[in-house]
Amino acid sequence: MFPAAGSSTINAVRVHRHGGPAALTYEKIAIGHPGPGEVRVHNKAVGLNFVDIYFRNGEYTPPALPFVPGNEGAGIVVAVGENVTDFAPGDRVAYVMTLGAYAEESLVPAHYVVHLPDAIDFETGAAMLLKGLTAQYLLRRTFRVEPGHTVLIHAAAGGVGLILTQWAKHLGATVIGTTGSPEKAELALKNGCDFVIDYHKEDFAKRVKEITNGEGCHVVYDGIGKATFPHSLDCLRPFGYFVSYGSASGAIEPFDIMLLMKKGSVFATWQLLFDHLAKREDVLAMSSELFEVVASGAVKISVHTRLPLTEVAEAHRRLEARETTGATVLLP
Repeated sequence: MFPAAGSSTINAVRVHRHGGPAALTYEKIAIGHPGPGEVRVHNKAVGLNFVDIYFRNGEYTPPALPFVPGNEGAGIVVAVGENVTDFAPGDRVAYVMTLGAYAEESLVPAHYVVHLPDAIDFETGAAMLLKGLTAQYLLRRTFRVEPGHTVLIHAAAGGVGLILTQWAKHLGATVIGTTGSPEKAELALKNGCDFVIDYHKEDFAKRVKEITNGEGCHVVYDGIGKATFPHSLDCLRPFGYFVSYGSASGAIEPFDIMLLMKKGSVFATWQLLFDHLAKREDVLAMSSELFEVVASGAVKISVHTRLPLTEVAEAHRRLEARETTGATVLLP
């Protein structure tokens, strides 16, 4: 059972000042009734994402300090605010792109909440929405992958990477992935990669050219950042797309735009999931496509690690050290 909607004190994780994992403090906080357009959710599971690290260390700026991190969760609606007609207490839901998930309960704008299909459990729901919607906009909206395309996916054994590889393979692409260990390489191969490159042992740009007989890829999906740029551009065919969506190794340094011409008149873009979800109809359409591809079995969501919310600092340490594969969920 979940607490009554009138409860005013919950356990949560807060950041009072930016820093390392030790900046995450587990404490009691007050929570009020949902305001207009808000839903109060009793969290059954919370997703762990690299964006949480960016907010914790100050690379991304929260609205104010202190704040409750977390951008993804799943649970049961306990109350709704004025003008909320799509949800009612007792509904199973998942939500994305709103700070405050690292808590027993969260107040969430209904705009970012979707009904969780009965076939998807709470842990899977919490693990899949942010990463899955990221994969959706990368594969279907930023560069639309079609049969016959060759794609390169960095960090192919990561949370987003495993979804990207499965989905791209389902779409008919030839999938090349990079990983940092034999164990991660084996996992990537099991999840849709046709070829896997260990970037600790091989020059990934040279190996991509060998795999593609010198032609290069149609698109590179890069969540690594500094360590893989600009060599990712060398993996592209003329007019190919370099799509950046993260900076796990650090931010890409400023570069001369003429470099794109020199590398084969290629395109480069960095888009935010937040912008793709600006319209409610897109939230619904994108999540529906994600749920469909998961329900079909084409994409399986891998929850590899479950930790209590009290161990959130260790979860951040592992993620930041790139020791994780698949998804990690936190259990309030």
